Amino acid sequence: MYTMQPKVGVIMGSKSDWPTMEHAVQMLEQLGVTYETRVVSAHRTPDLLVEYAKTAVDRGLQVIIAGAGGAAHLPGMVAAQTTLPVLGVPVESKALSGMDSLLSIVQMPGGIPVATLAIGKAGATNAGILAAQILGLQDAEIRQALERFRAEQTQKVLDNPDPRD
Repeated sequence: MYTMQPKVGVIMGSKSDWPTMEHAVQMLEQLGVTYETRVVSAHRTPDLLVEYAKTAVDRGLQVIIAGAGGAAHLPGMVAAQTTLPVLGVPVESKALSGMDSLLSIVQMPGGIPVATLAIGKAGATNAGILAAQILGLQDAEIRQALERFRAEQTQKVLDNPDPRD
């Protein structure tokens, strides 16, 4: 974790969500975005959830990435407590392969938006990129890091055009 004031909060409902959510953190680190990360359970620590969300702006956060599995109430409950953009990452569950998580996050009522990403690693990775894109609207260094990242992705494809290699 960075020592500078974090711009992104990366939270998850359980420590078992870390293997998914670490991909968001890896993208934030790659793009030079400061962050904080912690477990905040909608069901086991509801008072902590409310405190975390309500103090996020005062603590300097600008975006919150919230990952949750199963009933997956964390992203929506956080979004209900803050005006910051909330990016929801459905964590893959054993019972329904993450479809339960996806539907729990994506079906928010009108007026309380959560930007919902793909299930699992891809969603967490994209949440990190999307958070950087949001911050990049006002931060030229982050925007340049995103441009370099995109150029590197393009070059990897151009350098390996033959799928048999």
